[in-house]
Amino acid sequence: MPEIRANTVLPADRQAVTLHTADGLALVGELALPLHRPPVATLVCLHPLPTEGGMMNSHLLRKAAWRLPALADLAVLRFNTRGTTSAAGTSEGTFDAGEAERWDVAAALDLAEARDLPRLWLLGWSFGTDLALRYGCDPSVVGALLVSPPLRYSAPEDLAAWARSGKPLVALVPELDDNLRPEQARVRFAMVPQAEVVAFPGAKHLFVGHTEALLDAVVERVAPGRAPLPRSYEQ
Repeated sequence: MPEIRANTVLPADRQAVTLHTADGLALVGELALPLHRPPVATLVCLHPLPTEGGMMNSHLLRKAAWRLPALADLAVLRFNTRGTTSAAGTSEGTFDAGEAERWDVAAALDLAEARDLPRLWLLGWSFGTDLALRYGCDPSVVGALLVSPPLRYSAPEDLAAWARSGKPLVALVPELDDNLRPEQARVRFAMVPQAEVVAFPGAKHLFVGHTEALLDAVVERVAPGRAPLPRSYEQ
């Protein structure tokens, strides 16, 4: 069977979607669904900082959308926050340093609920983890997975809200991150009793070379029993 490589795109029902925010913006997105069967859970992806090149097509989110519908029966919703551009297009509005982006997160959850997608998990990466912490503790959300969380735009009161909710909160932290390393993350997340900090030895902020380990960790929590993911596929 062919090996799954960095640019492998596995079969899925991929739909261009438009998210509509409460403040009147249209955001560019894509929903990837398993073929011929319903999803068992849903990842709502929140991308890294757009002023540093973050977008819905950032490599970890792109690979999640390319692989997980086929390999783990997950729905994957990704989108560009306001003012962000990718190959799929440019979302309306302008970057607001994590403030007005609250409406972008809400619009994504609205679309997921409107499509009746099951078991919504937030998958934030870097800046996206701050959006998840600040605006994602919603009744419709099962939990959040935080990849390379810098805890830059979020505050202790955001962590306190997650602590009160009891919802799963999983920090996926590279050993060599430039912002927050595993030992620091354990201290910062200690105020959330249910928080889990998972260290990735040898990994840096962008997880280059560690995609498979990261996706295994995501799937293990969102769809137990479906990890580790296969490293090859049947054509």
